[in-house]
Amino acid sequence: MFVSDFRKEFYEVVQSQRVLLFVASDVDALCACKILQFRSFVLINCGANVDLLDILQPDEDAIFFVCDTHRPVNVVNVYNDTQIKLLIKQDDDLEIPAYDDIFRDEEEDEEHSANESDKGSEPSEKRTRLEEEIVEQTMKRRQRREWEARRRDILFDYEQYEYHGTSSAMVMFDLAWMMSKDLNDMLWWAIVGLTDQWVQDKITQMKYVTDVGVLQRHVSRHNHRNEDEENALSVDCTRISFEYDLRLALYQHWSLHESLCNTCYTAARFKLWSVHGQKRLQEFLADMGLPLKQVKQKFQSMDISLKENLREMIEESANKFGMRDMRVQTFSIHFGFKHKFLASDVVFATMSLMESPEKDSSGTDNFIQALDSLSRSNLDKLYHGLELAKKQLRATQQTIASCLCTNLVISQGPFLYCSLMEGTPDLVLFSKPASLSLLSRHLLKSFVCSTKNRRCKLLPLVMAAPLSVEQGTVTMVGIPPETDSSDRKNFFGRAFEKAAEGTNSRTLHNHFDLSVIELKAEDRSKFLDALVSLLS
Repeated sequence: MFVSDFRKEFYEVVQSQRVLLFVASDVDALCACKILQFRSFVLINCGANVDLLDILQPDEDAIFFVCDTHRPVNVVNVYNDTQIKLLIKQDDDLEIPAYDDIFRDEEEDEEHSANESDKGSEPSEKRTRLEEEIVEQTMKRRQRREWEARRRDILFDYEQYEYHGTSSAMVMFDLAWMMSKDLNDMLWWAIVGLTDQWVQDKITQMKYVTDVGVLQRHVSRHNHRNEDEENALSVDCTRISFEYDLRLALYQHWSLHESLCNTCYTAARFKLWSVHGQKRLQEFLADMGLPLKQVKQKFQSMDISLKENLREMIEESANKFGMRDMRVQTFSIHFGFKHKFLASDVVFATMSLMESPEKDSSGTDNFIQALDSLSRSNLDKLYHGLELAKKQLRATQQTIASCLCTNLVISQGPFLYCSLMEGTPDLVLFSKPASLSLLSRHLLKSFVCSTKNRRCKLLPLVMAAPLSVEQGTVTMVGIPPETDSSDRKNFFGRAFEKAAEGTNSRTLHNHFDLSVIELKAEDRSKFLDALVSLLS
């Protein structure tokens, strides 16, 4: 069931109890976890889109509080009002089916009592009653079949697409704000949680802009200072600002040239995997009038005179080259006078720490490192994450260039397909779901910019990458079509499920995103054939 009063029905219930915390391995979930400062029994960014009671088989007195962005919400979770408490904004477009359309109380079998009541009746009366009962039972069975057919159709329409709702970090910050416990640090984590959704294309641009507007009001409230206070700031203070900044990954911690080459938006539009694309990049830099020496050195070392008007110069030249979305609404944070980060910087750094393939670290170690990097007392970990993120972004663009230049992206009819081969450079960097999903999205954007086939521009993408050579498994990711009107709804979750069932393919749905699965490599061919048949 949905929780309407988060303070009374959630916070006051769990604040004095020892409870267990389940957190999905994504940045938004980490930020929500940081905001939720007490020990509590909560599922963050996991659990809403599956039947929790069926999977976990818990004791009857166990209660689950679920704060999850995954949609659609499982209907059993919605209508269970004793054990499942959903911490989900109901102003999201949920479209929950009505209870009577999907649940029906079983009727008692009254045949025995009816037969007993018939004792002593005349044979002719018995026959008449029996005929009436047969007709009535036949009608009831027909109504039952019709209701079940309607139920299947309703559930199919409701569960067909996977998408995401309001950031869990924002939901947790909203709770803190309602209780007057909100701090600037919490506000920053809410901002990073929202930015994570935008970076990973989990929400529409309209949803992002709307939620930025909500957070902007909180930023003004928390960071409003008059001129005297501004001059008297401590070197250790935290200050959050709203700004229109460049759509360039990590550019303030990198060189401008590296950022242009390794940001998906610019790399795809310049087509940097081609000689012509590299030439266009040089023309772009010349149009801005920036010396190559300045562009290729660290941003912090560039001449101050160039940095002052850099954003306007880049935006003006970008418009000439057809890139009209070069600046985006975002937030930045200052820790004292020395350390400044954009929200997207923190997203890339935290994601890279969480999915780090370093041999000496386990998944638990990575999770703790990523969680720690969100605290201002651990800036060394955040800077380490930025270095890992640079490596990840370089590898992503190099892999995209390799896939496009060797024509690895092929049309399977209803979708595009690309498979990374064993021995691909930096393959280990794409062994985790978020990294592979981000690579897949960036590859699809680049392919759409490169192909002249109009039909292929409208197709979704399925991407496969080796997971374990010893176990003979691959990870498969499904990405929705890349269109301007895209609603970010993904139909591959249910399609993968049906294709696996129809072919008895050995799959594991080990991830909270249903559009990411693990598959036995030897079952890949029949699985893809079934997927083609299903989507044709």
